[in-house]
Amino acid sequence: MAVTLAGNACIGQSGGPTVVINQSLVGVIEEARKHKEIKKLLGARHGTRGIMKEDFIDLFKIPGRRLELVAATPAAALGSVRHKPREEEFAVMLDVFKKHNIRYYFYIGGDDSAKSADIITGMAKIANYEMRVVHIPKTIDNNLMESDHSPGFGSAARFVACAVRGDDLDNRSLPGIKVNVIMGRDAGWLTAATVLARRKEGDGPHLIYLPEMPFTIEKFIADVKEAYAKYGRCVVCVSEGIRDPQGKLWGAIAGRQVAEALKDEYKDLFGKLEMDAFGHLQLSGTGVLADFLTGRIKEGIDVTRVRGDTFGYLQRSFVGFASKVDAREARQVGRVAVKCAVKGLDGSVAIKRRAGKKYKAYFELVALKLVAGKNKEVSKEFICPSGNDICPSFRDYGLPLVGDLPETALLEE
Repeated sequence: MAVTLAGNACIGQSGGPTVVINQSLVGVIEEARKHKEIKKLLGARHGTRGIMKEDFIDLFKIPGRRLELVAATPAAALGSVRHKPREEEFAVMLDVFKKHNIRYYFYIGGDDSAKSADIITGMAKIANYEMRVVHIPKTIDNNLMESDHSPGFGSAARFVACAVRGDDLDNRSLPGIKVNVIMGRDAGWLTAATVLARRKEGDGPHLIYLPEMPFTIEKFIADVKEAYAKYGRCVVCVSEGIRDPQGKLWGAIAGRQVAEALKDEYKDLFGKLEMDAFGHLQLSGTGVLADFLTGRIKEGIDVTRVRGDTFGYLQRSFVGFASKVDAREARQVGRVAVKCAVKGLDGSVAIKRRAGKKYKAYFELVALKLVAGKNKEVSKEFICPSGNDICPSFRDYGLPLVGDLPETALLEE
């Protein structure tokens, strides 16, 4: 039986923030206050960097009314971080935990954060330092293994579905071809959610492309040409992580082609291709993929109006647009994390879905190694064999997480 630990706790936030990430933070604070084993809860400013600097805030001193406002506020209240600690930095973190008698460590983040949590768990065991470590899930990418879905996804999917519905109405009133690039480097869950924008036949998006299926320019142009001929217009949603048949990112290919086409004095006009600390190519921000794809359309199709947009950080930070289910579950995973930790358990909190027509979720602690550094792709059952659309079955999966979408109408249906 695990020994009940008495001491302080620490929590940090990591990676790309979401609309509901602070719900999880507040869930931890609320639950930690109920357990006498936890004497103090220290919030690390900017995650692992804050821990190494001993840059903490005493979260038990934050009044409840302010916490409720913080919970409903997008972005990481403690400040986030994209830093992959080196072995010696993990050792520094462990020394800080010992110094402050931190016996409970909670880390809110994605698969890379789960990996960091797993490493510190292993180092604590080797050092014979008793502490509990629990990873709290967060990502709009929805790519965490062992979970049916991740906190943050439902709200981002809601924003994307509404934005694309509005975009489709705009395209209907002023017909042309529109390309929208959606976040999702390694998994296309968020792009798949754009199918929720459709209400009936003929509504956009008319074409949807995910990283899970190989993407060629030739087939893309043929698909767009066919849809344009059928509807007299075409709305396309593309994941930023689409890849060619060899697995190369089209965003990177487009960036290099732009750089090669520029004169020497303009080589860095759009900036250099950058990698983050975890080796991920930074894809958002320049709009180069959207411009590249619209350029190929203009070359291959005789059409006057072609436009492209890159959906950036608004997808994960739009105020007042959180899904009710997402906000509730994000708070719950924080509470569950504390309950598991005081029982003497380490791991990652996973959200599971019960079988049945009515949506119902439950929570389960799974081993960190099952989540750490891994990527959950969109199930092939949701992707049409053509590779350019999402199956209707995705609606049953996505709508409960997104909630009811605003009603819209045309003068003539």
